[in-house]
Amino acid sequence: MTVLVAAAVIRRRGAPEVLLTQRMRGAHLAGKWEFPGGKVEPDEDPRAAVARECAEECGVTIEVGELVDVTFHAYPGKSVLLLFYDAWLTSGEVQHLGVADHRWVLPSHLDDYDLPPADRPLVAKLKARGEGRCPHCAAE
Repeated sequence: MTVLVAAAVIRRRGAPEVLLTQRMRGAHLAGKWEFPGGKVEPDEDPRAAVARECAEECGVTIEVGELVDVTFHAYPGKSVLLLFYDAWLTSGEVQHLGVADHRWVLPSHLDDYDLPPADRPLVAKLKARGEGRCPHCAAE
């Protein structure tokens, strides 16, 4: 069975860091750091799913942008098709409603975190984009 998951590469406007959240104890891949998001429900738009998941798990409102990457990973017992979207924090402070912890991390430091295998391919792409201002904010 393949599960469709949508995740966000969230930045604060004008800042280069991206948001990582830590999976809660008892969850699949407990303790690992990941880009926030979650399972897309049947007939749900993946952009709506990632915004919903960020609100439910972190208490934040985000603006979802373009698709950044798509990865597939086969875990024992299930496979994951993961859609990563650029996103920007529009309101709220990160809360730990459905996550154990969070960090704002420069792309060059993402390798310092224990990420799930499905998230790893995105790291090289983010590092290649650099640590400058986010592309969405370039005109500001």
